[in-house]
Amino acid sequence: MEQDLEELRAKIDALDSKIIEALNERANAARAIGELKRSAQAPIYVPEREKNVLDRLVARNQGPLNNKAVISIYREIISAIRALEKPTSVAFLGPRDTFSHMAALRVFGLAAEYLPLPSFLDVFTEVERRRIDYGVVPVESSMGGSVSDTLDKFISSNLKVVNEVLLHITQNLLSNSPLSEVRRVYSKDNAILQCRNWLRANLPGAELIETSSTAEAARRAAEEPGTAAIASRLAAQTYNLEILAERIEDAPHNYTRFVVIGQQMVKRTGDDKTSILVWVKDKPGALYNMLLPFSRRNINLTRIESRPSQQKAWEYVFFIDFLGHVEDEMVQEVLAEVGDHARNLKVLGSFPRAELQE
Repeated sequence: MEQDLEELRAKIDALDSKIIEALNERANAARAIGELKRSAQAPIYVPEREKNVLDRLVARNQGPLNNKAVISIYREIISAIRALEKPTSVAFLGPRDTFSHMAALRVFGLAAEYLPLPSFLDVFTEVERRRIDYGVVPVESSMGGSVSDTLDKFISSNLKVVNEVLLHITQNLLSNSPLSEVRRVYSKDNAILQCRNWLRANLPGAELIETSSTAEAARRAAEEPGTAAIASRLAAQTYNLEILAERIEDAPHNYTRFVVIGQQMVKRTGDDKTSILVWVKDKPGALYNMLLPFSRRNINLTRIESRPSQQKAWEYVFFIDFLGHVEDEMVQEVLAEVGDHARNLKVLGSFPRAELQE
């Protein structure tokens, strides 16, 4: 056995040497690309290219690593190499260790520089003023619907949607005390509501205390014996808390959709989504005429929602997401027709379509 073990370890050591050589060779090639991009004043972060890279790797993957592991590993490789010249700066609704932070990490990896901010308005403002490269903001939840603060900001902002991420929202009970000793549970109000059946069954006598965020709940649980927090695995790592129970949310299929906001238009990948705003004319049949071009060309609408235009009383603007890219000929035809029936039309962006991940 010892001989077999040593042979396998020697094989792993040899493979590790090849891997580190290949990684540095990849880094040098990426650095050369970065220099070309800077001279052309092109963005360093290119979502369409990253999607193509990850899709190609998944297609080549024959295991035993699953596709999720391959994507996770290469996301960090891409992040680390991109940071060799200048780390990407990313703003999100703070504090750290929240689901917004997790969504940002899912897109940009550990090597980016993250800035938690107190409001969605601050995230938009920092990116608009080019003090931060990108922002990550929630737009809708499978349980709670749309995030109106984010949608309203898009009406007045010139920023583009450059990517999206679908985050599975799972709640965990974190504490350094045994479950039998937990007398108080901290968390954000909506997190407590999402776990009320589990709490009623497993901690019926515990006092439930609302906090400003799940991260704040984890901080307090780490400092106070006999308490617990409902928060993410990321918060457990940051505050050195044990996970007493995983996935305690009552609804297991809770997802939040986040979008990445920036300055650039993203090129097509062949598997894209487009977001637009449409100000409909105030006349009979206007909404029908706006939607008809999508139906005629069999373009799938993934979301349609109205919000007050903020410009005139009782005037509404429609947020529409659909499959396709503004570079697609069929999409261009649709947008031209929709524009004919609208008072105004604004393309928020086309970007790689995200897939659900557990």
